[in-house]
Amino acid sequence: MPSWNIHTAHVERLLREEGAARLGVRDVNAFLFGNVLPDIYVGYMVPVPVARLRDYRETHFADGGAIPSPNYDAFWERFVVGTGAGPLHDLLLGTWAHLVCDSVYNARTRAYIASIGVKAGDVTRKRKQRDFALFGRTFDISLRPRVTPGLIAACAAYPQYPVVEEDVREAVAVAGHIVDENHNGLIFGAPDYDLLTPEFFAGASAEANERIVAGLRRLTA
Repeated sequence: MPSWNIHTAHVERLLREEGAARLGVRDVNAFLFGNVLPDIYVGYMVPVPVARLRDYRETHFADGGAIPSPNYDAFWERFVVGTGAGPLHDLLLGTWAHLVCDSVYNARTRAYIASIGVKAGDVTRKRKQRDFALFGRTFDISLRPRVTPGLIAACAAYPQYPVVEEDVREAVAVAGHIVDENHNGLIFGAPDYDLLTPEFFAGASAEANERIVAGLRRLTA
């Protein structure tokens, strides 16, 4: 699945090419944080107590399988529809955008490895993760979420499960560290991918962006 530098790069592209107002986003900070929120309690990105860890299938509205597919439409209908304006609404929009990205990239990964005759498994997963890590480092990202009273309140009110202040702060710190890492280890040009290709990532990125834009524009149509 896309790493946080990829999710952040998608947010920066949305703001650069569309603008927050055109997408119905009022609180950019909450929207940005929402784009990493589903990964907070999965256990890979943020150090959180075991008692608060949750299964990827729950946090991402996903089916099972080696490369699961998040159901972002179900999330939209259950949590976004009917939510009033405010930081919580923008947080939910960001979370929805995260699920769109994961769904598109994962679906394209499944299709691609099948097309070249590669089976899903631990070896394939490691090759895929390496390539996603390389792709993520091709973005000169700069946006960092900030801990604010509005963000803390929105996370506490997150309807699927509360995200406590301690974990909000940890996630903000991790997201900022990732921006620093990208600055220090930025890759110029096409990386030397092992499994996937530059064309794969270009196509997945474009499709994810198009789906997010089309979905968010529903709010301002």
